[in-house]
Amino acid sequence: MKVHHGLARGDRRGVPNCRFRAVWALCESKAEVNIMKRRDFLTRASIVAGSSMLSMATAAQVAMAGSVQAGTFTAGAAGALSSADWVGLRKLFELSPNFVHLATFLLSSHPRPVAEAIERHRRAFDLNPVEHYYANVGEMDQTIANAAAEYIGGKAEQIAMTDSTTMGLAMVASGLVLRPDDEILQSEHDHYAMDLSLQLRAERTGARVRRVALYDEPADASVDEILSRLKAAISPSTKVVAMTWVHSLSGVKLPIRAIGDMLAELNGARADTDQILFLVDGVHGFGIEDVDVSNLGCDFFVAGTHKWIFGPRGTGLIWGSDRGWAHCKAVVPSFGQSYGVWLGYLTQDQVPAGDHMTPGGFHAFDHRWALPEAFKLHLQLGKANVQKRIHELNAFAKEGLKEIEGVTLHTPMSSELSSGMICFDYKDMQPWPVAGALYEKGIIASATPYRRSYARFAPSLINDEEEIERALAALASL
Repeated sequence: MKVHHGLARGDRRGVPNCRFRAVWALCESKAEVNIMKRRDFLTRASIVAGSSMLSMATAAQVAMAGSVQAGTFTAGAAGALSSADWVGLRKLFELSPNFVHLATFLLSSHPRPVAEAIERHRRAFDLNPVEHYYANVGEMDQTIANAAAEYIGGKAEQIAMTDSTTMGLAMVASGLVLRPDDEILQSEHDHYAMDLSLQLRAERTGARVRRVALYDEPADASVDEILSRLKAAISPSTKVVAMTWVHSLSGVKLPIRAIGDMLAELNGARADTDQILFLVDGVHGFGIEDVDVSNLGCDFFVAGTHKWIFGPRGTGLIWGSDRGWAHCKAVVPSFGQSYGVWLGYLTQDQVPAGDHMTPGGFHAFDHRWALPEAFKLHLQLGKANVQKRIHELNAFAKEGLKEIEGVTLHTPMSSELSSGMICFDYKDMQPWPVAGALYEKGIIASATPYRRSYARFAPSLINDEEEIERALAALASL
């Protein structure tokens, strides 16, 4: 609600009579604003503004726009999928049938319910962007937070929305409250986005970053080795432990729950000011593993939602524990209830952490507001079913790769230490030429974008055993 920045309370001289006077009147009522619940400040103002402008639209325009009337936008049905209906799910995607798609973890194709929701919002924005924004922004923010919490666990007010995993990591790292003598401990297996986010924060605060190798050969990694190496690396000055749930370099999945338990035990012997915070880049387990993030033992969980979860491109989230958010400050102004603080009608303690930490400004709302459809789709399939299916397909692919002469697997065979990615070498070929040669045979593979690179398959819910057999046969023929 970015209007009237220069107006004092009670001064309506610059307020357009035909559009926003009702909004300004609402904002002047302290009693009204002070009883508002999460994001209700923006929601109510949006409804007033949207309703005012809606009265000026013709019935034909409303019909064209779809459900744009204030408070009446409803997400489309997720379809008639039954639990674990993988064939039905595949039909919701417009993926080219000319290829076997084994790299959709990078950027998802939009399934039909998500694509249709995007299109409804896009048409409404194109018809009357200001109306559709004010009529829906507050309610959709709450809808997204509720849908995310239903899927991921925790509480809606603990969730902040972002545009990607990279943005989420940068938001958390940039906001961490650190002392000059604090240490950030991460692994040597993390992505560039994690590395640089932490490095930049350390440079600004005087804290230092240290890295630990959790294993030497990823295929031989074990839970005991990972836990013992991490524990041995923690020092009295360690303030933050930052880990990646599933390493896109190797496909190794860390035992996050066990790490959280270990850190909780160490924190039991520390003063409150020295407690270790646990940050997790969870993107390549999110949409696969059947967990409640609030029970993982971490303080921050960051993930893009345009990968395994099949969400709209350009969306992501941060979940933070109450303790985590208490040690992290916002770095981008929010347009939620924090706007009410700026206007002087709320105090900061009345603003939920997730709202406060969600970057404001104008986003690709037609995409963001379609995100609940992705969560609905996964819940319709069943989280336990999704986990079982993806692990089955990856086990099938790994067993097949083992039988191909010249293949060296780098991802553990055990599902305890792997998830939806399989990294390998093939003969003496470099990884990207392997991916290129497979492309010529109709197989979309990838290679890990690290200093040490491997070829990579990532079987997901849109694949089946027949497609994996085709990919294995294509690889063996190179």
